[in-house]
Amino acid sequence: MSLDGNVFIERFETYCPQWLAEAGDPVGLHIGTLNKKLNRVLVTLDVRPEVVAEAIEKKVDLIIAKHPPIFRAVKRLDTDNFQTKMYADLLKHDIAVFAAHTNMDIIDNGLNDWFCELLEINDTTYLTKTHTISYKKLAVFVPIDDAVNMRKVLGQAGAGMQGDYTNTSYSLIGTGRFTPAAGANPAIGTIGEEESVQEAKIEVIFPETIQANVIQAMLTAHPYEEPAYDVYQIENITKDYGLGRIGNLVKALPLKDFVTIIKEKFALDGLRIVAEDETKMIQRVAICGGSGEKFYPDAIKKQADVYITGDVYYHTGHDMLTEGLSVIDPGHYIEQLCKPKLVELFNQWKKDYNWDITFIESEVNTNPFKFK
Repeated sequence: MSLDGNVFIERFETYCPQWLAEAGDPVGLHIGTLNKKLNRVLVTLDVRPEVVAEAIEKKVDLIIAKHPPIFRAVKRLDTDNFQTKMYADLLKHDIAVFAAHTNMDIIDNGLNDWFCELLEINDTTYLTKTHTISYKKLAVFVPIDDAVNMRKVLGQAGAGMQGDYTNTSYSLIGTGRFTPAAGANPAIGTIGEEESVQEAKIEVIFPETIQANVIQAMLTAHPYEEPAYDVYQIENITKDYGLGRIGNLVKALPLKDFVTIIKEKFALDGLRIVAEDETKMIQRVAICGGSGEKFYPDAIKKQADVYITGDVYYHTGHDMLTEGLSVIDPGHYIEQLCKPKLVELFNQWKKDYNWDITFIESEVNTNPFKFK
């Protein structure tokens, strides 16, 4: 059986929520609808006419893209224009497009973490802080026989994530008492008669940003007509998020050798270097996928020996040299690493939830630059 589009995106946004995106970043659904069944999903870095042609040929229902296809308002729907024709082709073939941009850069186990994994950069933290999120606690009372399912449902909604652990919870067994009044439709008990039942009190924490989803999941799974639950603000737990990463190589090496490693790991024909001395020993590395030149002062503050980012502007390169920061510009297209990594992640979800769906990595190279 095919997968409902909203179910898939709900799971995706538990992992990569829109609220983590930078202000003004047009993430989310751009084209089409999610109110349909999905059989095939294509993952791409860019949505270009060649990618749309690929999606049509492969009978795709949804495209997950790193770069949003609509950055600015569309003023005319003139299909003689290649860009608007691309939108029309997507609508004609009922192909939805959903974008995750800076939120994919910020999330844990996201694009910048995958870069660090590939380059063996360890002991990482964010480069530039973007968000601080507070936590809340839900305490819900359910019959003991329903406790296992309730914990599972809450975990699937994103509750119970603490550091490197998932599905954390605490349970306490007690007695629940109630008397169904006239008009009630009790799952347990009789109208007008006091009832008591052994219940489990389940406590889970969650980031405040997903409270509505967690409460709705709990209410949907609860067997009672009127569930008893409490929500508390937690004062002692917050979580910081940020763009980019900074960490350390296992051992120091000359900058020129690290450049060679980057070219090999990302299969690059060439890259740009901003450095006075390519024999300089480097060990502490900052990285930010995409166009991250404006964050180079943070790399300096956090004592990076070298900063890896794309699309460095000419005059900014001069400033970086003056500040004594070595910079490697491998281009924007290294972000295509998101394609295999997302397909790998989606296939794990497919296995976990027994989904009947096919995930496809786009085979189109959308890099506009070549080195000669």
